[in-house]
Amino acid sequence: MTSSTPEQPLGGWLGLNDRTCVITGAGGDIGAEIARQLVDAGARVALLDRNEERLATVLAGLQDTSDKAMAVPCDVTSAASVQAAADKVQAAWGGTALLVNNAASLYADAVMDIALDKWNQLLAVNLSGYLTCAQVFGRQMIARGGGAMVHIASISGSVPQPYSGAYSVSKAGVKMLSQLLAVELGEQGVRSNVVSPAMIRTQMSEVIYKDPAVRLRREQIVPAGRISTPADIASAVLFLASDRASYISGQEILVDGGLTQAWLSLIPRPGFQKEDAAASVA
Repeated sequence: MTSSTPEQPLGGWLGLNDRTCVITGAGGDIGAEIARQLVDAGARVALLDRNEERLATVLAGLQDTSDKAMAVPCDVTSAASVQAAADKVQAAWGGTALLVNNAASLYADAVMDIALDKWNQLLAVNLSGYLTCAQVFGRQMIARGGGAMVHIASISGSVPQPYSGAYSVSKAGVKMLSQLLAVELGEQGVRSNVVSPAMIRTQMSEVIYKDPAVRLRREQIVPAGRISTPADIASAVLFLASDRASYISGQEILVDGGLTQAWLSLIPRPGFQKEDAAASVA
């Protein structure tokens, strides 16, 4: 297996050195970790988020390589805000080579109860915002001769997540949007792919895992035996962004520890115990 060495740093192996990368929702845990790994790989990273306080915190965490990172306040639901951010990035570093569409919103609501304005508000961030960023930064990619887009979706884009309002619908839409972009922009050198997390531990979800019984039960249903972290998601993003994935477009990587392959094992079977089967294999 090829690995990075002092003579061949990770950025060189991935082909990300000095590439201009844009991350939306960079103030959250996943966006911050993607930024850290991209900077470590030698990329220049523009951090976009509408929460300026969180942006400042993430940027401070990259202070040792601050010449490779900048914070750009941006609301992805506003085309004017996205265009202003894109202009700032281009003026500083040139055309964007990588867009990571990561901004997202989530709230609890039953489909039969959700108000249309709340439905539209979530779609404005989770889906329309992805389109706006793909259009604006995609034009920079086309002008520079190519680039890559990685869109963060979710396992709930394939499997419905009840009582989450428009969330599952938005993430399913992200997957189709990525496929359309892959087809329509492929001849212009732009690739588009999706990374879909399953259960993940972030500051937002940590309240769930404070209960040891809940954490253990969740870990038990994942074949990998643990809940994912932002680093797991970021590593998949870097691969799809890199030259190592230069012939991959229109695809989805599920970062789920094998969870989606384990559904049938969760269905009770009379006279069958998983422990007995494991013992017979051993």
